[in-house]
Amino acid sequence: MTDKEEFLKIFTGNITRDGADKLLDFLENKSDFFTAPASTRYHNAFEGGLLRHSLNVYHCLCAYLERERVKQEYHLAASPETVAIVALLHDVCKSQFYKTSTRNVKNDETGQWEKRPFYTVDDAFPFGHGEKSVYLIERFMRLKPVEAMAIRWHMGGFD
Repeated sequence: MTDKEEFLKIFTGNITRDGADKLLDFLENKSDFFTAPASTRYHNAFEGGLLRHSLNVYHCLCAYLERERVKQEYHLAASPETVAIVALLHDVCKSQFYKTSTRNVKNDETGQWEKRPFYTVDDAFPFGHGEKSVYLIERFMRLKPVEAMAIRWHMGGFD
């Protein structure tokens, strides 16, 4: 199963609220969500990296919520829909955010300069990382307050 097929299976199997179909149409047909990198040079800085990162977060959150200590100590309970929304969509703000450019890099073996592709940030709507994801999602589908807060604050100390 490809990353996109897995994402679609999780999304359509768990997210059923009004507007989810319109959000999915936007992600598939009007954005680069499925092909964008997750960063310019850190985690998942490759084509499709944002999709891979979103799936990784989903699987990590599911595993975290299954830990007995977490269940007992924090009394955390989240519906499968909420888990899918906050994990899969927390970085929707990174679609239409990166562009490919080139830079000259010296080849150590040949001593020649070569053009190499890399990602740069092209943020046409600088609204803040978490806020922007919440804003974009809510253009199509209402979030519960807990979902909006989880997405808004997902960067923790980096935001």
